[in-house]
Amino acid sequence: MTLAVHAPRYPFWPLRGRAAREWPTMKLRSLADLKTLQKVIAQRAAAEAAAQEAERLRLLRLDREKRLFELAVGPVQPLAIARRVSHPPRPVEPLPRQRQLDEASVMREALSDEFDVETLLHTDEALSFRRPGLGPDVARKLREGHWSIQRQIDLHGLRTDEARDALGKFVRDCHQNGLRCVRVVHGKGLGSPGRTPVLKGRVLRWLVQKKEVMAFVQARPAEGGAGALVVLLR
Repeated sequence: MTLAVHAPRYPFWPLRGRAAREWPTMKLRSLADLKTLQKVIAQRAAAEAAAQEAERLRLLRLDREKRLFELAVGPVQPLAIARRVSHPPRPVEPLPRQRQLDEASVMREALSDEFDVETLLHTDEALSFRRPGLGPDVARKLREGHWSIQRQIDLHGLRTDEARDALGKFVRDCHQNGLRCVRVVHGKGLGSPGRTPVLKGRVLRWLVQKKEVMAFVQARPAEGGAGALVVLLR
């Protein structure tokens, strides 16, 4: 008995070459040929079943990964989205508060109102001061405006403690910013009791004690005269 067998339409049919071309007309001549065919079909079916099972397991794993939180804590329900505007917090600029307090404390202790400044001042044609080692030409150039005034502070209306702190911070900040020539307005004392300048003498003492100060002179009339000082910083 001879059976004609048509090739099934598997995408990866195991027969190749001449056997694949002759398959549509291949005839089974014995029971052994039939068993071989059954074995090939069974292998193909098993391979397809294994591939389908692998795909099913892959999809199951992806689904479990997506629902990992729900599987860990139990059923969850999404919160309703409220109609509100969310403003991101504005970052706060870091300020060295403690360092500023420490520096202010040191500055108050360092600037003494009892410091004897008279022996350090020069009173030629006008009041002036210069560090030891600096020649008189420094004061002369400072008085003549050789260095342009880059910044100034006005201490009018401040109490003694306030003026001391403000002047110390002003000198320190100017020095740190690389400024060389500044003006300090302390007033002529016309509004003080007895029309005596209160801050003028104290400002002289404070400036002499500041290591950043190299020299200072009384300002020219157009720049404040006896009520201001032109200061040269280190």
